Amino acid sequence: MSTKPQILIIDDEPIALDALEGLLSGESYDLHFAENGFDGLLKATSIQPDVILLDVMMPKMDGFEVCRRIRANPDIQTIPILLITALDDRDSLLSGLRAGADDFITKPFDSLELLVRLQGVTRLNRFRRIAEQRAQIEKMHAELLRSYDKTIEGWSEALDLRDKETEGHTQRVTTRTLELAQKVGIRGESLDHIRRGALLHDVGKLGIPDAVLLKPGRLTEEEWVIMRTHPVLAYKWLSGIDFLAPALDIPYCHHERWDGSGYPRGLKGEEIPLAARIFALVDVWDAITSERPYRHPMPRLEAIEAIASQAGKHFDPSLVGLFLEDK
Repeated sequence: MSTKPQILIIDDEPIALDALEGLLSGESYDLHFAENGFDGLLKATSIQPDVILLDVMMPKMDGFEVCRRIRANPDIQTIPILLITALDDRDSLLSGLRAGADDFITKPFDSLELLVRLQGVTRLNRFRRIAEQRAQIEKMHAELLRSYDKTIEGWSEALDLRDKETEGHTQRVTTRTLELAQKVGIRGESLDHIRRGALLHDVGKLGIPDAVLLKPGRLTEEEWVIMRTHPVLAYKWLSGIDFLAPALDIPYCHHERWDGSGYPRGLKGEEIPLAARIFALVDVWDAITSERPYRHPMPRLEAIEAIASQAGKHFDPSLVGLFLEDK
C-alpha cells in the first residue's frame, strides 16, 4: 500500500482532468480520476482518499449532490472535499458549504494556491487518520485486557469450586488486598497487576493432587512437601505469559515470611516483593477468621492479637499497624 497521500479528482471535463494531472503528477501524490459523480462516489468508497477535488458543474449529478452523498456515507463522510468551480457568487459558495465542502478553488485556479491548499489539507487529514488509528488500537487493547481479566477471573472461580472449603476466599482476599495496597499508596496500573496476582495466588494448586489438596485432616510432612510446590508451579505456568509477568509476585511469593522462614525461596524482609507482603497479611487474616469444616473462625480480638504477634516474624512490621487500623 502506497504511503503517498491519495487524491481523487472528480471532473467531467477531460481538459480539466489533464490539467490537474499535469500539475500534480510531479508532486508526491497518488492520483485517481472519475469522470462523473456516480463513478466518483464508488471510487471514494474503495480508495478512501486523503482529499477529493470535486468539480461543481457536472451533468446528472452535480458537485453539490456528490458532496451531500459523501457526507451522508459513514465510510467516507470525513474525507476533506475541495470544490473546484467557476461559480464565485455568494449563493454558490453557501450552497457548497451547506453540502459539506471544506474549501473552494475557483476556476481558473492558481496553480501555487492549489498546491499549498492540498499540502495543508492532506497533512491535516493524515494526522486525523493517525489519531483515529491510535484510538482504535487503544480500544482494541482495552478490549483485549478485559478479555484477559475475564479469563483470569474464570481460573480463580475454578480454583474456588475445586476446593469447597475455601469457596469465596479468592474474591474476599482480592478485594481486601486492593484496599490495603491503596492505603500503602499504590495506584494505577500497579493495582491492576496486584488484582490479577491476588486472583491467581493459588493457581499452582491446580497441580496438587486431590488426595493432598482436599485431605480433611492434617497433612503429613511428605504431603506438605507436595503442597509447598504450588508457588513454584504457578511461576512455571505463568512466567511465560508476558501479560502476567508483573502479577507474578503474589502467586510466587505470598508464602514467604519477613524473617526468612517461608517458602519456596526463603526470602527475607524487603527481598519479598511489596505486593506479596501486602497479600500475606490479608490471606492469613481471611484464613483464621473464616469458617472451616475442621475449626471455627477465630474471634476478632484473638485474630487481631495473632496478626500483631507476627509483626517482624511472618509479616512486614510496617504493614501490620496499617492493616489492623480498621479491624
